[in-house]
This record gives sequence, structure tokens and C-alpha cells, in this order.
Amino acid sequence: MSTSEYELFALLTELIELTILDEGSPQSFRARAYQRALSTLRDSDADLASASQAELTALDGVGAATAKKVREYFQTGTIDKLERLRADFPAGVRELARIPGLGPKTLIRLREELGIESVADLSAAVASGAVASLSGLGEKFASRMSTGIERIEEAGKQSRVPLSRALPLAEAIVAEVGELAGVAAVDYCGSARRLVPEVADVDVLIGTAEAEQVAGALADLSMIHEIERGAEGMVTGRSVHGVQVDFRLVPPEHYGAALVHFTGSAAHNVGLRHLARERGWKLSEYGLEGEGAPAVASEAAVYQALGLEVIPPPMREDVGELAAAASAAAAAGAAADGLPDVPGEGDVRGDLHLHSTFSGDGRSSLEEMVLAAIERGFEYLAVTDHGENLPMNGVSRDDLARQREEIERLRAAHTELTILQGVELNIAADGSLDYDAELRGSLDWCVAAIHSDFGLDRAVQTRRIIAAMEDPSVNAIGHLVGRKIGRRRGVSIDETAVLEAAARTGTAIEINSALARLDADAELLRRFRDSGVTVLINTDAHHHTEYDRLRWGVRHAQRGWVDKERIPNTWPRQRFMDWVQAHRP
Repeated sequence: MSTSEYELFALLTELIELTILDEGSPQSFRARAYQRALSTLRDSDADLASASQAELTALDGVGAATAKKVREYFQTGTIDKLERLRADFPAGVRELARIPGLGPKTLIRLREELGIESVADLSAAVASGAVASLSGLGEKFASRMSTGIERIEEAGKQSRVPLSRALPLAEAIVAEVGELAGVAAVDYCGSARRLVPEVADVDVLIGTAEAEQVAGALADLSMIHEIERGAEGMVTGRSVHGVQVDFRLVPPEHYGAALVHFTGSAAHNVGLRHLARERGWKLSEYGLEGEGAPAVASEAAVYQALGLEVIPPPMREDVGELAAAASAAAAAGAAADGLPDVPGEGDVRGDLHLHSTFSGDGRSSLEEMVLAAIERGFEYLAVTDHGENLPMNGVSRDDLARQREEIERLRAAHTELTILQGVELNIAADGSLDYDAELRGSLDWCVAAIHSDFGLDRAVQTRRIIAAMEDPSVNAIGHLVGRKIGRRRGVSIDETAVLEAAARTGTAIEINSALARLDADAELLRRFRDSGVTVLINTDAHHHTEYDRLRWGVRHAQRGWVDKERIPNTWPRQRFMDWVQAHRP
């Protein structure tokens, strides 16, 4: 993705959000049209900067209005409709839209009837009783707004950026920096490299013997402005979307040690320095110093010099990884209390949660999804379009029958891939599922997930998920709490009860690889470590290019200390199918 395309996609995303506010509905026709077009543009291999209006509208899902806006951006650097909406919905109003439970229609009403234009205005109106006095809202709504305001204010204090924004930005910057003359190596590091769900900023490490020349060139990066030179080797800027980016320039011979140091975490680094002191050495971003200290040209060399097995970046959080790495190194990797044998991307043999155009939100045909899976080398695949109860996106019983015929045709044509017909069932508030038990039982695979009623209390949400686990048709629970990082916290559950139910019923828990989800979270996955609960790494792909999400799910599994032996979709085909059949006799 070029930097100009990254900015275009960011502007279109903002246009979608503001259109929803403008029209007072998350189901706004225009917003959905923009979303379809954005998805198509992201997936397209076309050179968008040079594409004509006619070439853009030839892309499936891109209408004339959106194509015109794309051309306008590449010609002027802005989109006039977006600028007008920004004026209509200033920053204070957009901040209001982030409050959980405050929908666009109610937001419009609060602006019109109470003149509320900011979180501070809403807080005052809640305190005065003005919100509760509005017809149809009442005390319960006012109480929810009070809780939502607290969450927004806490998030504001932390000033965190969700990974779904930070990582594409970091990758685009690294790609551009890598093209600069004099750059020997470049990586993003910090909490983004550890896959922390929300980050304070983006850290970029540059290895160069020509620091002055490269530092000067950073001012010309297309995505960075407000460059400020700091201490030696430090340059700070802000991205075009307001995210702080810190560049650190080091000589190539220090790059390995610097990558360890600036990846962190701080507590992990403290532990490394303690191990160095035990050997009479000093560890810093410049390497190891002291009598007998070896040169450490790479990250691996740093860990090996300290008597450790190399620790993957997502695991560097001071949660026992140093002791485990020391034990593993001492036993040549075979220690029972060593690091888990976490998966790499190449270990995943199949995807068990994905969508096609049979779903209302799928963007690739079933055949395109199958061919892309074969190209990746997958051995098996479960097609899981949405169940009938999900508004606008669900698959009817007749369409399931039609899908079965299509799957049978693809099975005959592609015997190298085992294709399962499945469905993503919607877990209703009472724990009930789509279709009837007989139809669910006729499918090869079912993943069940929450898509609504996120405000129910903890006990209800826990019963809801356990009820789905106890249904004999359900193989796995998808995106466990339904979180959207930076936007929605997801449901509150009794984790111990859910863990016990998963172990008792044999229901797998999904790692959803979408950057906006990464659900279940890593802390919960670490609790799973000694439970025997199986964990799946799925992409939830809605387009054939989204199988690439797998890399994030794998790194998240590393962060959660998930041993690949407990991940059924890393198993060979026959073992995997035996496991599926054991759950669905």
C-alpha cells in the first residue's frame, strides 16, 4: 500500500463515520455504499492514483460518487464533502459519537433539544437531570451515559491508538523509510511490535551509517510532518493523521541490541539487564559491554549471550518469559517449564471462519475464497457465512442449500483441499442460535458468536456463551467478547466459568486475527495455557486478500503463550478431521 493510498483509505473511513452521523443511522445507505467501495479499493491491485473515473467505476462496488471523490483526492489532496461534514461535526461532536450506547439518532436529538456539542456538555446535562428528563430516555439512559463518559475520559487520559490504525501506518512508514539512501535496516518496534492492542505512538528504528543524511530526509516523508530533531539519533514527527512517530537512528553494528531495547517492554528489559549484570556485563541499546562480553549483531545474539532461548517480540511482557527462556535454553528447548512451542504463520493449515458473497457482507465469491486458500497452501477450510438471524447479512435456508451445491462442485474440482460447509451462528441474548437443531446438525462445522446486545450484565452474558457451547452443533466460539479495539470493549464475562465450560464441552475458543478484534485477548489466552482448552487461529476474512490477517493472529497466539499442539488448525488434515468428527458424531 502506498502512503497516498493509506491516506485515501483513512479519509474514506472518516467520511463513512461522519455520514452515519449526518444521516442519523448506522445503516445509512450512503455510508454502506462508501464502505463497500472502500473494501473494494483496499482489495484492488489497481493503481488508484492514475485510475480514471471509468476505470474506478468498473470495480465492483465502486459507484460514480465515490469514484469522483477518489479522483478529487488524488487531484487536490482533499475531499470537499468530507471537509463540509467536518465543519458540521466538529471534534467535540465526534468525541460524543464514541460513547458506548449513544447512537447517531439520539446524538442528533441531544444536539437539537439540549444544545450538547461535547462530552463536557453531555456530562453537565446528565448531572443536571436534563438528559433523564427527555421523553423516551430516562434515568437508565442517563446512567449509561455517565458510565460511557467515564470510559471516554479514561481513554483520553491514556491517548492510545488502536493497532488497526497504528500498524498499517507503521508498515507504510517502514516501507517508505526503507527506500531512503543510506538506510541499512528499518523496523517498527515498541508496543506495536509486541502487538499491544492500543499504543501511545509508533516507534521506528533505523540502522544507518549516515545518520545526518537520513535524519534530514525524514522531513520529506509523505506521511510525516512537524519534524523535530531531538537528542542525538532521535527525530520526532506527527503523521498526517495526528499519530506521534518517534524515529531512532543507530549505527548498523548496534542495530540488534537497539531493536531489543526499543521493542521492550520496560520490565522485560530490566530483566535482561539483570541477567547481563550477573555475568559482569552492561546491556544497553549499544550492545553488551564488559570483560568477555560478546558482540551482538542481532536480536538472537543478545538472547543467546544471556543464556536464553530467543523470545518472540509479542511475549516480551515480563510475565515469566525470561525464566521460561532460560529453562528452555538450558534443556535445549525441551524443558517442561520452558517457553511454549508457539506457532509461526506457516504452521496454520486451514481457516475455519471466513465469509463469501453468500453473506451480505462478503466481498469475494466462494470460488475465489477457495482458490486463494489453495494458493496459500491450506489443507482444509470451513465456509462460515452468517446465520439467518443476523439482519441484512444472514444466509437463508434456501441459500444454504444452494451453497451446498456450490461446495460440492468445488470439492470435486479441488480434491487437494477439504472444504467444510459451516455457518457463523449468531448467539442471541438468551443463548439461542440460528436455524433449528436438525439443520445445524446437518452442517460440517459451526462457529457461534455474539453480534448484538453488548450491554447485558455479566451473568447474562456468561450464561449466553455457555448455552452456545452446550449446543452439540457448535464447534467453536468466535471473537469471544465481541470487542472492537478502541471502539467497543466487548461483553463482560465470568472467565473462569467460560473456561470450565469450554473444557467440559470440547468447544474451541477462536483467536480472531482481525487487527480491530484480536479476540480472545492475550491475558485470557495465557490463563488457558494449562486448561486443555483448544484454540483456533481464524481470519474472519470477508475477501480473499484477508487471509493475510493470519500473521496477526499468529503473533497474538504468541502473545497469549498458546502452544501449537493446542491449536487444531495447525494439525495435519486427518488428525484435524478426526477431531471435528469426534465433536460431531
